Amino acid sequence: MADRDMRAEVAWGSRMLALDGHADMTLGHLSARLDDGRVLMKRSEIALSEVTAEDVLSIDLEGNKLEGRGRIHLEAVLHTVVYRNRSDVGAVVHSHPPFATALGATDGQLELLSHDAVLFHDGLGVFDGPAELITSAEQAQAVASALGDRRAVLLRNHGVLTVGKDVRWAVITAMTLERALRLQLIAASLGPLRPMDGELAKQMFPSKYHDGLIEDYWQYLIREVRRRGLASGMPYDGQ
Repeated sequence: MADRDMRAEVAWGSRMLALDGHADMTLGHLSARLDDGRVLMKRSEIALSEVTAEDVLSIDLEGNKLEGRGRIHLEAVLHTVVYRNRSDVGAVVHSHPPFATALGATDGQLELLSHDAVLFHDGLGVFDGPAELITSAEQAQAVASALGDRRAVLLRNHGVLTVGKDVRWAVITAMTLERALRLQLIAASLGPLRPMDGELAKQMFPSKYHDGLIEDYWQYLIREVRRRGLASGMPYDGQ
């Protein structure tokens, strides 16, 4: 994907995350890795709901700004270290959504209660380090180690980090985790939990989560961002 198109993807993904409750003032960030190794990342100082393609910085894997206006997020190292650890990852989300953040403040775990939870049939990582900002390579490496080869890691008393092979997968993974946890909270209020069998969830995964459906979801989310009035400054077709 061309640089211009990827910047638009990061901007649309940021708006979608805001729509889903991932916005936390000007905190939270989404990035994407280009084929040449550069990283495109939302800049600091603005909210997820405000990001346009012009607000996406280009940085290298050492966290140095190459192009763009505005400051780099203090936790950009979370993104660059994950990219260095995971060649399969093309996009990273770090945010503080209420349900994933709340789960990370407990000894609880995600249960396989719904089709949403099937995306995480291999579990969530948990980073048990201090709840401070992740600003050093050493801290970020510990987070990347806790993530392992999974799709998401909870940062204890802090937030969550999700990854995907591209922006669409990373964003929808973050949103799907929040929905799974909302449903889990509702279910727990109604009676004893009855999770599905782990092997069944693994078998269901290919039919529930594949590129065709992710594309459908992405186009729906563009339409929904527009319906909710969060598309100011964005291109019509998301490209």
